[in-house]
Amino acid sequence: MTPTDTPTTRATRATPRTVIGRVIGGAIAVAAIGTAAVGSISSAASGQEVGASMTIIAPAAAGGGWDGVARELQQAQKANGLVNNVQVVNMPGAGGTIALGNVSVLEGQPNNMLVGGTGLLAATIQFDSAATLDDVTPLAVVVEEYDVIVVPADSPYDSLDDLVAAWKEDPKSIPWTGGGSFDQLVVTDLALAAGIDPIDTTYISSDGGGEAIQALLNGTAQAAAGGYPDNIDQIEAGRLRALALVASQPIDGIDIPTAKDQGFDVSLTNWRSLSAPTGLDEDDREALTDLVLDSVATPQWADAMDRYHWTERIITGDDLDAFLQDEESRIRALYEEMGL
Repeated sequence: MTPTDTPTTRATRATPRTVIGRVIGGAIAVAAIGTAAVGSISSAASGQEVGASMTIIAPAAAGGGWDGVARELQQAQKANGLVNNVQVVNMPGAGGTIALGNVSVLEGQPNNMLVGGTGLLAATIQFDSAATLDDVTPLAVVVEEYDVIVVPADSPYDSLDDLVAAWKEDPKSIPWTGGGSFDQLVVTDLALAAGIDPIDTTYISSDGGGEAIQALLNGTAQAAAGGYPDNIDQIEAGRLRALALVASQPIDGIDIPTAKDQGFDVSLTNWRSLSAPTGLDEDDREALTDLVLDSVATPQWADAMDRYHWTERIITGDDLDAFLQDEESRIRALYEEMGL
């Protein structure tokens, strides 16, 4: 099942696996979260309302996509008085699994929220992390972001068919790049759709979208998969040529044909989610879910959607549980195809 097959969505835009590892994770949690966010933890322990304080944890350094979600959510909550005191804590490392491990030990503390998404789910599989998404309480998927397949403007490949034909003839002759693990998953998915063994593909990992674009422009790579927001400026400036949007259907405002419409059934999206610690009672879980939904219904969030070129996709409850199970199976299968 693809992401578009499962969930009912709610449009709100009106507006190494060891016990020692867990002990270490707990110590880090106290040091990192307990120090930086002592207010939220103490308020949770004293039984205050969820809206009294909140720590939003971005499992990456400042400036990336997860950080963007965290800070825009903070702004929406502050501007609309949804939470009295809200702060963002950046906790990078191991594809986000360091932060995940820390949140997994904050059992029963509802005043902490973790930003995640496709990349975090992928990292738990790629790194075989001790903590998985089963160790937190999923609240909602809120947005998704699409990858775009691009080549340099002077590339001999004018269409996705042209690129795939050359790639298929000699898979190692077309060096690909991308800005992270999610982009490599997209390239793998495209290879499978084109009948190419992903193991035969040359993939050059780049540290972020900017580095991937430079690899294209300096000739190190011939093609790339990357986030649409990371590439749109270079596309509009005529430095890159967009061959396909990786989405299940055409997107309003994006004049790029989808890979699916060109005969390649590739639609993996970079969705972003919010989770909380485990051990919450039903009232706290509902209150946190409502807080997320109220936050993404604000004008401030709508403005962020436009600036980041995000597409709204709200999934909660049982639909969210089913969606995450499907995505975990799908991403694990792609890693197996990559030989990992």
